[in-house]
Amino acid sequence: MVTNSTTRFSNRVEDYVKYRPGYPAEIVKFLHDTYGLTQDKLIVDIGAGTGISTALFLKKGYRVIAVEPNLEMREKAIELLDSYNGFIPQDGTAEDTGIESNSISAIIAGQAFHWFDAVKTRAEFKRILKPDGIVALIWNERKTTSVFEQEYDELIIKHGNDYVKVDHRNIDTEHIAAFFNPEPVHLKIFANKQVFDFEGLKGRLLSSSYMPTRDDDRYEPMINDLQALFDKFQQDGLIVINYDTKVYSGKL
Repeated sequence: MVTNSTTRFSNRVEDYVKYRPGYPAEIVKFLHDTYGLTQDKLIVDIGAGTGISTALFLKKGYRVIAVEPNLEMREKAIELLDSYNGFIPQDGTAEDTGIESNSISAIIAGQAFHWFDAVKTRAEFKRILKPDGIVALIWNERKTTSVFEQEYDELIIKHGNDYVKVDHRNIDTEHIAAFFNPEPVHLKIFANKQVFDFEGLKGRLLSSSYMPTRDDDRYEPMINDLQALFDKFQQDGLIVINYDTKVYSGKL
């Protein structure tokens, strides 16, 4: 994994829960219809975080083992999802899940695969998957189509600590195809969006691990720039962030 990847969100849990985008419910239907992923089959969510992607399947009646190495995020997932009978939290990483061999029908990873060591992770996924098991790698990819979206991205680049280095968009289709190789990988894209007032936009910015925190000297200049950006583009006190939710799926 990337250095510090298991702890870098520890001080952002509340913003992460409140302001990170969810995933379209159509993803569940897509995996059901395409791969026969019925509710009797056991799913593992790797790098489950606070349970955003886990909840997507729990709400549809699936059992999900939520593997998450970060204590603070795992505890928040337990707080939010423990009422679901199918929720099984577990300490572990993509490279060392602690899960029984040949026991899993589907592995999902939402907004997490870019933190994994791909070679070690592939071996571990192969170990825990049943012979006909599938993998679905999911990302909400923030669009940079509108002028606002482009200037928001520029703000992140300007103020972010290591955004260019850790941006999930560094993991392109070629990297993902190599992970699934020699099996083919299928890409399905869903539309997604968030609508924010200024406080929501600020929370969304601060939920990212590469942005300065509230106790950082760079925090106030960043927020001043964000306020100016919001004032420039807001309509009726709101701003829209659009995403392509990308789902790369297949067998290993």
